[in-house]
Amino acid sequence: MRKIPTMFVRNPEDRRYVLPKVAAGCEWVTAGEGVATRKYDGTCVLYDGAAWWARREVKPGKAVPPGFRAVGTDDVTGRTVGWEPVEQSPFAKFHAEAAAGAEGPFAPGTYELVGPRINANPEGTPAHQLIAHAEAAVVVLADRSLETLRSTVLQLAEFEHAEGLVFHHPDGRMAKIKARDFYATLHPMAGK
Repeated sequence: MRKIPTMFVRNPEDRRYVLPKVAAGCEWVTAGEGVATRKYDGTCVLYDGAAWWARREVKPGKAVPPGFRAVGTDDVTGRTVGWEPVEQSPFAKFHAEAAAGAEGPFAPGTYELVGPRINANPEGTPAHQLIAHAEAAVVVLADRSLETLRSTVLQLAEFEHAEGLVFHHPDGRMAKIKARDFYATLHPMAGK
């Protein structure tokens, strides 16, 4: 899984937040193309049909973990995104709990590992779970304006604890926006 681009340009003065400008290559989102789904707040894992992998970013100059499979490098941060065997991930124990508690066989694909020991459990799940990204809840939007996207994402975060939205184009492109990307837009004094 390649890193999903953020649909708005990051603020060069504080990259935690976005500016009200669509990022190059993400114009299709505001043109109304593709489907929006809920972005779950956990950690990404991959089942390739035979083994489980955990998403991993390796900073420039840092050692690559054993068995790491690089997918791509972020041009801005220099971080290499890829997969490491889930058994060597810090989330190995929680992944094992989630897999053991699941029903039926897993289909190959990516999943979000959520639960009590993952990111302080913003999803509020009582046990560790694996949520298939292919089955993420679809979010219907009245339009794709900045105001509607910001309002929707912040409401989803407040009432459903969603991290944000992921947009899926029929040709495979994806884009995302997170609630925390908008914080400085709403609170101009944040971080000052």
